Amino acid sequence: MSNILLNVNGIEVIYNHVILVLKGVSLQVPEGGVVALLGGNGAGKTTTLRAVSNLLKAERGEVTKGSIELRGERIEKLSTSDMVLRGVVQVMEGRHCFAHLTIEENLLTGAYTRQDGKSAINQTLEKVYNYFPRLKTRRSSQAAYTSGGEQQMCAIGRALMANPKMVLLDEPSMGLAPQLVEEVFEIVKDLNSKENVTFLLAEQNTNMALRYADYGYILENGRIVMDGEAKSLRENEDVKEFYLGMGGGDRKSFKGGKSYKRRKRWLS
Repeated sequence: MSNILLNVNGIEVIYNHVILVLKGVSLQVPEGGVVALLGGNGAGKTTTLRAVSNLLKAERGEVTKGSIELRGERIEKLSTSDMVLRGVVQVMEGRHCFAHLTIEENLLTGAYTRQDGKSAINQTLEKVYNYFPRLKTRRSSQAAYTSGGEQQMCAIGRALMANPKMVLLDEPSMGLAPQLVEEVFEIVKDLNSKENVTFLLAEQNTNMALRYADYGYILENGRIVMDGEAKSLRENEDVKEFYLGMGGGDRKSFKGGKSYKRRKRWLS
């Protein structure tokens, strides 16, 4: 078993002191792994990532129970910049590039915490351009005038400029054409195998995520309802029916599926 890099243990997250969003979520991410957080809109995927990267405060959220450990160190009280210094970087949902900056300026903002000198940063920049050749050709274009796919690549590239050990990737496929989604996931796979970057990714595209992840957790209404090796989740009949849209006969609604699955769990 690989070393556990991230250990999330029974966390509850409350927004505005009243809204309970996560209800006892536990998950582990091994060093060098690709772990997928799956589930529909509003299941709690983004909140889980924000709890790890400590971005909850900006949303008036807080972890009220449980613990989050990075390499055995409790991290709930650390700031987001402390997390970056420890090698954990989040790529937000919806890309969030600085519209008025060029692609290259956007990328360089990702290196602001680094203290290993300009030539090391330039080496990382070349590496990013290697992974994302399209960004190299658009390096002097303002981000506002680039495509959604290019902005997604820019957001991931900017995270890589911090030399992260672990990237939290929120909905990388959102709003992208299928071919681009595949391209982004191929790059995730490359970064994982060649640079040993660990990934925790939240993704509604269950089919794509389970093709590239090693392990998956399925969230519903703030709880983890199923987890397992990606391969076994792909072959699981419930997952096929409710998440991969491959069920036989009448397709049950997602909502109907949820209560069915909960009923089934209670019976087992």
